[in-house]
Amino acid sequence: MIADIMHPGLINIINEGAKHGDLMIGLFTDRAIATHKRIPYLTYEQRKMVVEHINGVSIVVPQEEWSYVPNLLKYKPDYIIHGDDWVEGPDKWLRKEVFEVMKQIGGEVIEIPYTQGITSSGLDKELKSLGTTPEARMKSLRRLISAKPVVRIIESHNGLTGLIAEHISVDDGSVHKEFDGMWASSLTDSVSKGKPDIEAVDLTTRLHDLNDTLEVTTKPVIFDGDTGGKIEHFRFTVKTLERLGISAVIIEDKVGLKQNSLFGTAAVQNQDSIEGFCAKIRAGKEAQVTRDFMVIARIESLIAGKPVADALERAHAYVAAGADGIMIHSKNKDGQDIKAFCEQFRATDATTPIVAVPTTYSQFTETELAEWGVNIVIYANHLLRSAYPAMVNCAKSILQHERAKEASEQYCMSVKDILELIPGTKN
Repeated sequence: MIADIMHPGLINIINEGAKHGDLMIGLFTDRAIATHKRIPYLTYEQRKMVVEHINGVSIVVPQEEWSYVPNLLKYKPDYIIHGDDWVEGPDKWLRKEVFEVMKQIGGEVIEIPYTQGITSSGLDKELKSLGTTPEARMKSLRRLISAKPVVRIIESHNGLTGLIAEHISVDDGSVHKEFDGMWASSLTDSVSKGKPDIEAVDLTTRLHDLNDTLEVTTKPVIFDGDTGGKIEHFRFTVKTLERLGISAVIIEDKVGLKQNSLFGTAAVQNQDSIEGFCAKIRAGKEAQVTRDFMVIARIESLIAGKPVADALERAHAYVAAGADGIMIHSKNKDGQDIKAFCEQFRATDATTPIVAVPTTYSQFTETELAEWGVNIVIYANHLLRSAYPAMVNCAKSILQHERAKEASEQYCMSVKDILELIPGTKN
């Protein structure tokens, strides 16, 4: 069981199981859960403590995989007790595996009638509707990095895109996929206001708009801090973001008027000195109150036309200065410079999280990036970039036909759907 939310159905399973002897609970680890469901509210150790103290439970063991087979072969129980809700649905394959293995080891499968009207997923949905706290949101990013091969982040520049990041999911066979968090991009914040991406939108304005996203979501947020500004100002930025429950800020090692990195050497890209940027990192780390907030250093060496060796030198210096992660950026479409950096960095540093933003080298999958050593993948501007063409085509259609009929049919969701899109709209 996951046992993040204990309810009568789970207690019934435990009570029935205890009738057959010493009861062992296979408790899913965060890592086992993360590829199939949303990461639990409670950590494994917290959930284990709860289950261990339930009457009838003899021992709790970690369930490291979604499949029950490894634990069944390891412990060879006389019985496995499970609810009968797996007869149909996505867990049918689990049931088939279990029957085959239990027959092999001479054990028996006991199925308990499903407790009607109570589901962990339903209770989880109700809890999500209540929202989250800044502390819980902030802590979740580090847990995700520990639990998942790749943490999947998408940009959000308003409350509506926040809802997309929060709720959109797909089910690929037995694997459930959704975004793990949001990227508060300075590019999309600026462009959505019709302004250039040169830090023209001040921090106060950006945080005011970010609050719209925070009010309707529960997932972690990574904040695009551009250069971080002056060291004296960056200290206050960290305190503010931490207080709001933001999980991390990413700052880039450039100085002067910001030029978007994807311009590359076509625009002037002035990097800060290693010593200067390390001082900024240290100032940010000294300013934070909790151990959960992350300051991630973004390296612009490849953008500025410098070799991988320069990026590696900076990465190790930034980690030594206290950076909680490294974001490596490039505008090259083949992605080979990113791959070379990741593999060489991982040869000497196996633990510091690496962040990649595959905007230009988008042909690589998350699995491939993970093989290079990447921990977090940020889809940094795709919701805004997809929305603009759709709105342009809608506007052109209205002009062309001098009415809205064609645009409504081809480009627009129904008025009913948009009224029902926002939770709480319907009575």
